[in-house]
Amino acid sequence: MTVPAEAARRRIVDLFLSSEERLLQRWTQVSGASPDELRDLYQALRTALGSEDGDFADVRGLLAELSRARARQGHTPSDTARLVFSLKEALYEVAEADGGPEALRGFVWFSRLVDDLGLFTFETYSAAREKIILDQTEQLLELSTPVVKLWEGIVAVPLVGTLDSARTQVVMEKLLQTLVDTGSEHAVIDITGVPAVDTQVAQHLLKTVVAARLMGAECVISGIRPQIAHTIVTLGIEFGDIVTKASLADALSYALRRSGVEIAGAAKTRIAVRAERA
Repeated sequence: MTVPAEAARRRIVDLFLSSEERLLQRWTQVSGASPDELRDLYQALRTALGSEDGDFADVRGLLAELSRARARQGHTPSDTARLVFSLKEALYEVAEADGGPEALRGFVWFSRLVDDLGLFTFETYSAAREKIILDQTEQLLELSTPVVKLWEGIVAVPLVGTLDSARTQVVMEKLLQTLVDTGSEHAVIDITGVPAVDTQVAQHLLKTVVAARLMGAECVISGIRPQIAHTIVTLGIEFGDIVTKASLADALSYALRRSGVEIAGAAKTRIAVRAERA
């Protein structure tokens, strides 16, 4: 005998609504989730299944919140989706105990519903995880590109690691903002920690220098090691009129002189000390 679909759905919904404690107990055992967490989800499902329009917006909202929370806690997407899928096992035991053809056919319909919710949970988890990774990447970029004040009117950007387009954007934004905040007229871009300089890296450096110049600041690039200097010459990269120095100390000395600060060299200092002692 063929069971009408509407009768089957009504029967499985009736079993779902009338077996709250049994379902929650078994669902908790199978999923390993907290009873409070599942109770809120059960109540939302109960409301959606009991409504005439079958609106599952609240259920999806709870699942989205659950997925984002579990993504932040480090759970895997499979664990999160399994929490939803385990409801089928709990309800199947109720349908099997009923034994009627309406309940068993209704369970097939309910199983498809839970599968859709589980897939929604998986997709929401993936999106939340991607956002977390993106936020962490941006935070690491912020941490890896500090702008420090070396002297009055002189700031420095010590770069470490590979310089790509995304990082160049962060460097420019932080450098320009610091120039505005401090009123500095000199900036030192130190590439001692950059492993290699190719044409692309050079273009990124030039963009940063041009951006700083538009703000009225003179830039000096320091950290030009012999290997990097050889690579720059071999590739035919032209820095134009941009001042380059071998070390951060040399760049700072240059910027200080340009700022009007007079610096006594180490040799002159030693001579002056000896003269005073004599």
